[in-house]
Amino acid sequence: MRASIRRIIAASEPKGNRESVKKMLEVAEKEQADAIVVLGDLAGSSQKAEAFAELFKLLGSANLPAYYIPGPNDAPVSEYLREAYNIELVYPYMHGVHGTFAFAPGHIVFAGMGGEIREDNQAVRDEINRLCYLGWEVEYRLKILNELKDYPKVFLFITMPHHRGLAQPGSEVLAQLIKTHNPQLVVVHGSDFFEEWLGSSLVVSPGLLTKGQLAVVDLRERKAKAISLS
Repeated sequence: MRASIRRIIAASEPKGNRESVKKMLEVAEKEQADAIVVLGDLAGSSQKAEAFAELFKLLGSANLPAYYIPGPNDAPVSEYLREAYNIELVYPYMHGVHGTFAFAPGHIVFAGMGGEIREDNQAVRDEINRLCYLGWEVEYRLKILNELKDYPKVFLFITMPHHRGLAQPGSEVLAQLIKTHNPQLVVVHGSDFFEEWLGSSLVVSPGLLTKGQLAVVDLRERKAKAISLS
């Protein structure tokens, strides 16, 4: 394990594709990555528990700190949480940060919220059929970050934060969280690679791993580059 994290391999939507994940880990080794970030949908299978377990074992085999959140289709959340708990007992450098946070080497805080974030507080919250959460719940779960103001941060979200430069709908709640906590990096789910600045935070979508897309982010230089597995 490295003493600090600089280079991050980021991927989204593996959907249980074992070969794509293996190729991602090969890129991580080639790029001398210090950590791995994976956004859901993680499983992409009717046999969710088995798919989660297989993915987590592959990530653990890289012997790198790994941080991940589930996607909307990774329901029910109980299966995701059970397999994350089991694997993190074996590989303590792996961290699910769905609605919580974890410290990384170099005293960096990784935090996030998986699933779909809805702005309408009258919308239905769901963790059984599809992971859907209300904006206030994200704020409540991550309020611990108010006690960690002096730590550099990396945020992971499936839902896009609102930003005029991103040319697509986004969450005002997540945009406000980013503005409040000023993370160095925000990794989000998007159909293709992009990087954009939201205030002083670098927002990166690695694209979709199922399409052979991922990203390498340099935290020190605050830059990202797209990588194609094809």
